[in-house]
Amino acid sequence: MSDTTAIQEKITALTERLHYLNHQYYQQDISEVSDQEFDQLLADLQELEKQYPELALPNSPTQRVGGTITKQFPTALHKYPMLSLGNTYSEADLRDFDERVRRGLEGAEFAYVCEMKFDGVAMSLTYENGQLTQGVTRGDGTRGDVVTNNVRTIKNLPLHLRPAPNQPAEFEVRGEIFMPLGVFDDLNKEREQNGEALLANPRNAASGTLKLQDSALVAARRLRFFAYSFLSPGRGVFHTHSASLEALKAWGLPVSDTWRRCHSIEEVLDFIHHWEKKRFELPVATDGIVIKVDDFRQQEVLGFTSKSPRWAIAYKYPAEAARTRLNSIQYQVGRTGAVTPVAMLTPVPLAGTVVKRASVHNANQIAALDLRLGDLVFVEKGGEIIPKITGVDLSARPEDSQPIQYPTECPACGTPLIRPEGEAHFRCPNDTGCAPQLKAKLEHYVSRKALNIDGLGAETVGRFFDLGLVRTPADIYDLSTEKLTGLERLGEKSIQNLLNGVEASKQVPFDRVLFGLGIRYVGETVAEKLAAHYRSMDAILQASATDMAAVPEVGNVIAVNLAAWTQDESNRQIVERLRAAGVQLALTGEAPKAVSDRLAGLTFVLSGVFEQHSREELQQLIVQNGGKITGSISKKLSYLVAGDKMGPAKREKATELKVPIITETDLLAMIPTETQAEDEEEILAPQNLDSSAETASEQTFPAPKSTANDLGQQGSLF
Repeated sequence: MSDTTAIQEKITALTERLHYLNHQYYQQDISEVSDQEFDQLLADLQELEKQYPELALPNSPTQRVGGTITKQFPTALHKYPMLSLGNTYSEADLRDFDERVRRGLEGAEFAYVCEMKFDGVAMSLTYENGQLTQGVTRGDGTRGDVVTNNVRTIKNLPLHLRPAPNQPAEFEVRGEIFMPLGVFDDLNKEREQNGEALLANPRNAASGTLKLQDSALVAARRLRFFAYSFLSPGRGVFHTHSASLEALKAWGLPVSDTWRRCHSIEEVLDFIHHWEKKRFELPVATDGIVIKVDDFRQQEVLGFTSKSPRWAIAYKYPAEAARTRLNSIQYQVGRTGAVTPVAMLTPVPLAGTVVKRASVHNANQIAALDLRLGDLVFVEKGGEIIPKITGVDLSARPEDSQPIQYPTECPACGTPLIRPEGEAHFRCPNDTGCAPQLKAKLEHYVSRKALNIDGLGAETVGRFFDLGLVRTPADIYDLSTEKLTGLERLGEKSIQNLLNGVEASKQVPFDRVLFGLGIRYVGETVAEKLAAHYRSMDAILQASATDMAAVPEVGNVIAVNLAAWTQDESNRQIVERLRAAGVQLALTGEAPKAVSDRLAGLTFVLSGVFEQHSREELQQLIVQNGGKITGSISKKLSYLVAGDKMGPAKREKATELKVPIITETDLLAMIPTETQAEDEEEILAPQNLDSSAETASEQTFPAPKSTANDLGQQGSLF
């Protein structure tokens, strides 16, 4: 057996094993192996695919972590139009629909299938020979965006199906991609801490996620999928919709267990009534019920109108609202200092829960609603998730009521609030002395996605803060048996487990440490990009805001905030204490290998969208060949690399400063191929180094294109 064959067999075996484990976990709720063992199998496969990319299988489980950059989404025609359903909020309309179906089928016996109407994004998936080959959004119903790379990151969606005798060689699956409620809540909490606008509902969040250009970001959003329809030429595989749902589940596709086959409109109404309140127990947002005639031949008999099928209809539950009294406004201070108003209400039942609080978001919304204490307000749930005030019953407002005055000082520490230009939130700038900020930063540092310190959860670290034991992340590493002995609810074993967790956190990789520091705007993805680019905290501490802005996924706003953080002496002291404690402040392993020094002494700005490479890939090529990346245009800049849709401001400034503008092709021509780089290594002997007064750049590159005519001609290309 050849080495290549052995490697291919190993890749195939790992791929099949991981697909099987994914199916058991996401479809059967069975964890056959530990998370650590699963992660190791995935890491083994990733390493093999990295070494032998030509042997990677099309639907490898490694694609679930994302990483593909899509410059723009191509579109595709739907083989079968994705029509909209007729909607109704009336049970009387459902009875009329039933009568129309009965007349259309001329009295023949028929049944319905009732399914939950999940509030997500409709998706058409194509499977060929059991392999997922394409994912297309609804679009206009005739043509949609091809988002296959993003769809592949959805972990409960099988990339290949379990084989079955009745499985066609090619077919389509229609379904809903959604964001689970827990994920949506976590995402909004993070956005609130960062002072960003909250997402209105899970559907908008899912839709926006699928349009992200970086599939790694999509993977981080933890979307999920439910299948609800099977399509194939002639539909000869199954006679009924219910049979197709059972088959899809048997093949490994996720199908919600909430559907029911009903034999009369009365059974349909019973189903609707059953789920009217119970749907709030589901981990996904719903807004109604879809009713379909079950038999495929009967569907064909009934046919379509110009916009929707005559054999299906959607019943939507009316939005629930309640009227209650606004008693007070509490102002909460988040990890980043954002001050968020929360309305405290007289408790009122709403959408399956008792609502006592409602988000008001910021001062702008208070003013827009003209809220006043004592008002009777109308409360709804945004997407039936987040309670929000939608209006005021002005007829019940007392004549002497006064507008709410937003505080000018931090409610926790008394520091005057600031409102940065262009931001909706007021902020407390006292990030080193404001107790809620300090406590929230500690809770963030020990959280699962950051240092994940066993035995030191948010409640415990908050208690330690109140006791004066910890104030910064560095203080955590000063905890000892002596300091903790005698504390309530902490026995000898608990103390030892906690200290073991603290010790284990010293092995957490640098990118998670950087994320755990709680720097404003530096989320998981940005922390990963910064760590990969700079490789150590020392390098980040030395970098300027301009340099940071050039790092992929960073940009000016994040760079300015990060640079301000690194320049603060108290933050630098925390870093030094973490270093002394043994926390990982650098990436381990080898840095990306330099290819050549062909671009040594040159600096580049990249702008726009490129054809052959992503911007990140071009930046990596520049650095590997000795060049530097910057985020701003100045006289010292060597080249502006212009792609499609480059901003006019950068081109104008480059023209004004006579900075050469080059294309992606020009840049690639400056960089040696792998063979050329090897040849240069062989012929670059010491005696050749002093044989010429020319620099490497003068030997290699043509004269910069800096004349007015050249710039004008190039400008027409971008």
